[in-house]
Amino acid sequence: MISLDDTDKKILNVLQLDFPLVHRPFDELAKSLGLKEEEVLRRIKRLQEEGAIRRIGPIISTKKTGGTSTLVAMKVPDERIEEAAEFINRYDEVSHNYLRPADYNIWFTLSAKSEERMQGILKEIAEKTGCEVRSLPTKRLFKIGVKFNIK
Repeated sequence: MISLDDTDKKILNVLQLDFPLVHRPFDELAKSLGLKEEEVLRRIKRLQEEGAIRRIGPIISTKKTGGTSTLVAMKVPDERIEEAAEFINRYDEVSHNYLRPADYNIWFTLSAKSEERMQGILKEIAEKTGCEVRSLPTKRLFKIGVKFNIK
């Protein structure tokens, strides 16, 4: 369990929805919290190292920028999970790769600039791993906003 003080909690709450889109965002964030930029950066680095923050960045709509995406499920033998995950993760187009306790045990998101590129990647992964690959494209998007109120 990660130990968070009140300042860590304030930083985490602000980062989720109110990240300043300015030239020096961490300086702006620090000012809004009454801190120095160096302290905010030090705390964020520690929170990343401890696993409280996985990434800070935008969520870009692949579809609205001309691309395509899909959720992928794979059936991988237990003894080949590490090998398959390593191969899958070589693609820049892959994100959110998870191991699940089920027949289809590796799940990841694949986003590509075109349908052709996406299908090519899916074919390569299936051929190179020899594992069953299922593409589960979005039929309907239910947009939700998630903000964890860290207290």
